[in-house]
Amino acid sequence: MAVKILKDDFIACERRKTREKFACFAIRGGGHMPIVGASSIVGGILIDMSLFDQVTPSDDSKAALIGAGCRWVEVYRRLQEKGLAIAGGRNSAVGVGGLTLGGGLSFFSPRFGLVCSTIVEYEVVLADGSVVTASSSENLRLWRALKGGSNNFGIVTAFRANAFPSTGMWSGFLYLLPSQAPNVLLAFHEYLDQIVSNDQGKTYDQYAAGPLVCFTYLSKSGIKAIAVHLAHTELPKHHRAWPQCWRKSRFASLWCLWSTCKVRSLVSATDELHALNLPGRRQTWATTTVKNNPATLGAAHDAYRAGIDSIRQADVKDTSWTLVLQPLLPDWARKGQPNSLGLDESPDEPLVVVQFTVNWALSTDDEKVEVITRAAIEQIDEFAKANQTSHRYRYLNYCGSWQKPFLGYGDDNLEFLRSVSREYDPDGLFRRGCPGCFKLDA
Repeated sequence: MAVKILKDDFIACERRKTREKFACFAIRGGGHMPIVGASSIVGGILIDMSLFDQVTPSDDSKAALIGAGCRWVEVYRRLQEKGLAIAGGRNSAVGVGGLTLGGGLSFFSPRFGLVCSTIVEYEVVLADGSVVTASSSENLRLWRALKGGSNNFGIVTAFRANAFPSTGMWSGFLYLLPSQAPNVLLAFHEYLDQIVSNDQGKTYDQYAAGPLVCFTYLSKSGIKAIAVHLAHTELPKHHRAWPQCWRKSRFASLWCLWSTCKVRSLVSATDELHALNLPGRRQTWATTTVKNNPATLGAAHDAYRAGIDSIRQADVKDTSWTLVLQPLLPDWARKGQPNSLGLDESPDEPLVVVQFTVNWALSTDDEKVEVITRAAIEQIDEFAKANQTSHRYRYLNYCGSWQKPFLGYGDDNLEFLRSVSREYDPDGLFRRGCPGCFKLDA
């Protein structure tokens, strides 16, 4: 009913050519996206999904129905009571809806693919107020478009995802001094570039997740540090032993201040990553994608260091400035159900998702931070383009407000998404009336 009322008002304003008077709306799932209008709105209507919080495993334990208002910690906690898990977010506080509709990277992506490709069914409220099911047998085009198309088609109220047995995992951080940066970058490059063997001697370890390499500068204290997150979703035979894929990597020989790596629950693993995101602060992020090239990784680190100088010169108060490098294998995008991301067309060479995530204290510094963050991404893109190590894909869930992730899906996929949007929302309610996040018309 709420969507029907919004639609009628939107159409009336469109006909009068007074859309500026329409009370635009936002949809809040977990509320994690920092882009203005994505999960909150000023002077408009907020549709809060928090009461859509069901987590119901199927009778055969091969699937689970998940409400779109859940956060991942709620999903994992309830499923682990049954000895189950689904592929989902690595930060416990992230919402199910936003992460899944944007593609979704997971600890389980090497094994099952991106999160969106593990969703077998969606319940969706369309712009006309009707409620439909999108699956491989009903509304097939909508089903595929929702796998990476964000909130351009309707309001997803529930997801049915593939489930699998899970009783725990091995994960944690290595904390290192900033002087270790060259060795960390080398370890990251080598790990992605080499053939990895698992405990059974196979040539690809589908249980190995990461590494996530984080370089952080804290302006208040002047501290610089490196944190490397490693994970393995199969329990090791000996709980204190590193899984073989990590034990054989260069990461095992790095000198670190301390390590938190151990056997733990999936809830504990995602809580550890969430603990790095301080609540109640200003936040932004931006991203690009490059090939696993040593010089390009070095250029990303150079942009991070240049950003530190810019933050100091601009006197941005109480800033946490972090560069994150993480792998993205096109093979992951080919697993599970087909999606609209366009990565399945890429060669098998490993890609690197480069992300800046920034926290700061004062709203008066918002513009300064946006300028510095954008300049860092553009510096990396310029180097990668000049050295033929760039890639068109941009992970939607890490994009800054000025970025256009759908252009990175490829022309065919973008036209497919636009055609599905026109089919299910011909008047453009979700493209123009719900301005937050990323729009196909932009």
